[in-house]
Amino acid sequence: MPPPHPRADQRLVQIVDAALADAAHRSGEWLVCRPGCTQCCVGVFAINQLDASRLRKGMTELEADDPRRAARVRRRAKESVKRLAPDFPGDLATGLLDDSEEAEASFEEFGNDEPCPALDPATGLCDLYAARPMTCRVFGPPVRSEGGLGVCELCFHGASDDDIAACEMAVDPDNLEPVLVKEVEKRTKRRGETIVAFCLAR
Repeated sequence: MPPPHPRADQRLVQIVDAALADAAHRSGEWLVCRPGCTQCCVGVFAINQLDASRLRKGMTELEADDPRRAARVRRRAKESVKRLAPDFPGDLATGLLDDSEEAEASFEEFGNDEPCPALDPATGLCDLYAARPMTCRVFGPPVRSEGGLGVCELCFHGASDDDIAACEMAVDPDNLEPVLVKEVEKRTKRRGETIVAFCLAR
């Protein structure tokens, strides 16, 4: 039985989902994300231990509600791990990514063509949508990072820089996520980042 998931994560999810809804409203037709658009579901990315805990909770709920669908997710995750294992820049036993500079550089080109195990290839929908990581929740609208405002390459065609800036999404204004990550790491005694496949394969 996994450790209990932080209750305050529901508050974080509500804050981020509300911010997404607001950004989507301001973006209008520039934001072309729709069910079945899966470009953002292909390519491996790092997730923190809060994301991993949320995904495990989502899998537990899916196993209770729809065991067959959960089994398909688990099978896809195990197949993904098998494909990714030879070049995984981390610990195969724990699924944790190495945080060395060499490993981080290797991760830049790692698994770019690998579909997310939560993606149902038949429907183009996420089988764990309610439990998806934060990266998935904020993809599409303009989000600020060290490199400036990033947007999905399919969106904001014809929009000026000012138009894009006006649609910026404020992801976590109260910095709640880092607090919850520390809480989960303390409870689980797992520190560091992993990937979705390793999280769902176990």
